[in-house]
Amino acid sequence: MNAARLSRRRLPLLLLTLAVAGHTALAQTTAQPKPPDDPMLRAMQDELQRERDQLLLPGMQRPYFIEYRLDDLTTYEAVANYGALTLEQENHQRAVHVVVRVGDYTADSSSARGDGVVQLAPLDTNPTALRYALWTATDDAYKIALRSYAAKQAALKQFQTPPQQNDFSPAKPVVAIGPTVSLVLDRAAWKQHIVDASGLFATDPQVRAFAADVQYSTASIRAIAINHYLVNSEGTVMRNGYSVYTNSISVGGQAADGMRLGRDNGSTAVTADKLESWPAYRQRVLDDLKSLQDLRNAPVVSAEDYHGPVLLSGDAAADVFTALLVPNVVANRPDMGTTARTQGAYSSSLHARVLPEFLNVTDQPALTSFHDQQILGAYTVDDEGVPAQPVTIVQAGKLEGFLIDREPIRDFPASNGHGRAAAAQAARSRAGVVVVQSTAPLTAAQMQQKLLDLAKEQNRDVYLVETLGGDLEPRLLYLLHPDGTRQLLRGAAFDELDTRSLRSGIIAAGDDATSYVDNLAGPVPQTTIAPSILFDDITIKRASEEQQKLPYYTPPAATTSHP
Repeated sequence: MNAARLSRRRLPLLLLTLAVAGHTALAQTTAQPKPPDDPMLRAMQDELQRERDQLLLPGMQRPYFIEYRLDDLTTYEAVANYGALTLEQENHQRAVHVVVRVGDYTADSSSARGDGVVQLAPLDTNPTALRYALWTATDDAYKIALRSYAAKQAALKQFQTPPQQNDFSPAKPVVAIGPTVSLVLDRAAWKQHIVDASGLFATDPQVRAFAADVQYSTASIRAIAINHYLVNSEGTVMRNGYSVYTNSISVGGQAADGMRLGRDNGSTAVTADKLESWPAYRQRVLDDLKSLQDLRNAPVVSAEDYHGPVLLSGDAAADVFTALLVPNVVANRPDMGTTARTQGAYSSSLHARVLPEFLNVTDQPALTSFHDQQILGAYTVDDEGVPAQPVTIVQAGKLEGFLIDREPIRDFPASNGHGRAAAAQAARSRAGVVVVQSTAPLTAAQMQQKLLDLAKEQNRDVYLVETLGGDLEPRLLYLLHPDGTRQLLRGAAFDELDTRSLRSGIIAAGDDATSYVDNLAGPVPQTTIAPSILFDDITIKRASEEQQKLPYYTPPAATTSHP
């Protein structure tokens, strides 16, 4: 299996949703840098300077901060089903996201819901049209900011407790002009690959014998290239871009009792040439088809709940940390009038133990590769113009830090370079490259032996999880007998796998690691690298999914050629 595994969710298209804008009086900043040799950035700077000089409604406050971001997004997608191309589409969009803040850094017009006004931007290099789009969006954002500031000041009077932290943190201006990216993909070759891959269930001699058991077989190639352009009234000028390429396979069917089963995976890469080769992709599809058949023939997990040791592979462990740890260490502004530090399960856990003492967690945005493979969560400057910083999140099991954007929280008054934005959305605190490490790692053989020792000590079977599906449900789950033999089971679900399990249930971690790239499920690329982990007591129960009726008729006969 490749070191990088992807979520099966589709690439998000540009989300053009209007949000509420920011708060109070335009602060004096350093002189604007010389416009770079980019007509779009020059147009953004020129319009920003004009708005700084002129944007003032009579009797109202000037903005103290204005930010312009232009997002240029190109996506490509091709999908094949049952050995035939069923979809091919390309989309190119540009939008500007304008933030206007009224007030000052201490208290402004911003809200916890996300600020900014979105306006479609010209697709060609037309500076005048871009300036018009910025002008109309700025006008709307300023008016909204004035209304929001007045409403927010009135609302704050209802609360006895003042805000715990400033609304916005200053940042030194940054000039960082990186190269732009574009989609570079051999479309003809990849279309043929996905057509062939989606039809392997019916054409390859290794799996054709059970082709009738496959109810869907979908292969896809997807790509996204996004370029961000950013200027703000503090003097920051930025241009950067990134691309993501994914190939995937999704096959599924039903067991004889009607239980729906599926296998979904693929590979991701920063550039198309780093995707897995066709022979590797073809073998992945064949392996998935074989494991699907193994699942069909596997017995259902016991109807009696299991409480005991469970070993999760690095692949499965990365899913667990991505779902349970990462969302709780990104700093989200708490609700107005509350004394909470942030939102989430760890809002009051600073310096408290959230993991066993032998685990450390850091966010390392500068980590661009892992085991010679490019990873997608890396970046150098965030989408608010703040240089990315490494952050110690958990040290010796204790929570020591959060990932912060420019909206600070109590005890963390400044950004640590983790304000990241999806296309046409406000920047929010997001992870980059989260690395989970053990100070007492065990080899794979030692982890397996420790699990077997527990099985012998407790005189019963234990469980091993290789992969997880949606909602952290075991996809490949094995019952491990005390003699070391194992048996594949289906139809299982975890019960009470939560942050408490992370804190108290992990008793060992491996020296292996697998990177999980959450590039499709989240708003921005993010990577989690984690070792295998052993829980001493996790509940596994039979899933409560309804068993569906089997097809009334057999599928068409599989053929190896087409007319």
